[in-house]
Amino acid sequence: MADVLGDRKVVDVLDRAVRGINPVLDLAYSDPFGIKRRTFEPTDPDRNAAEAVLDAAAWLLDVVKFPGTAAWSVMSDTQRSKWWTTRLGALNTVAVAFPGVFGVLLNRLPIQDLLAFANQALVLVAVAREHGVTERDQQVDLLASVLCRRETRTRELLVGQNPADQPPVPTDRSWRPFALIGTLWGTAKTFRAITDELHKRPTRAKPYEIAGKIPVIGVVADYLGERGALVRAAAAGEKWIAIRSRNITAVG
Repeated sequence: MADVLGDRKVVDVLDRAVRGINPVLDLAYSDPFGIKRRTFEPTDPDRNAAEAVLDAAAWLLDVVKFPGTAAWSVMSDTQRSKWWTTRLGALNTVAVAFPGVFGVLLNRLPIQDLLAFANQALVLVAVAREHGVTERDQQVDLLASVLCRRETRTRELLVGQNPADQPPVPTDRSWRPFALIGTLWGTAKTFRAITDELHKRPTRAKPYEIAGKIPVIGVVADYLGERGALVRAAAAGEKWIAIRSRNITAVG
């Protein structure tokens, strides 16, 4: 079946999504209360109760290797990429799988595909950044290739676009402790404009898709299925980045 949407429309929507995702990923590295900084410092034996609480919070962030902590600083690019898939991706997949508790009733609606598409987009952008792909147009090309099976040239397609016509990125997210998770919903709303593209992303394996139609246990099947799909999407993203890097090296 021929594509209903042209590359320009798809790229425009993906660009808007990436424009919202990057600032939130930046927040993951922020440390407004100095908690992450404590992971680099020895524990003060004379600390008071308040400092003990902050140290406990710092310890927890360091254990999960949250971006900006001491544990994160010694990780390789590959390990950091895997973190986004196994930590943030796994957490967001809970929201993706939740409609499965109702079985086929809600599985017929696009909400699950929207959330899954958004989850994969979030993780792919995070993975791209860890591998040095920080230009927005390149990130959009990555999403178009992995999620929409389109090989695009975003910079050419969006040439002449007026930044003043683009909606501003919200600035109040710095005060939201769960901004990374909340962004999933906003990103999903953005993708409603390209619902015809949702089925092209890496999806659940057939057994999980069938089991997902069963009420209650469907949520477990959906979670496992979407986790596998997310891992495949991340692997495809890293392959795209590797090929791009080789091409750049060959040209250089």
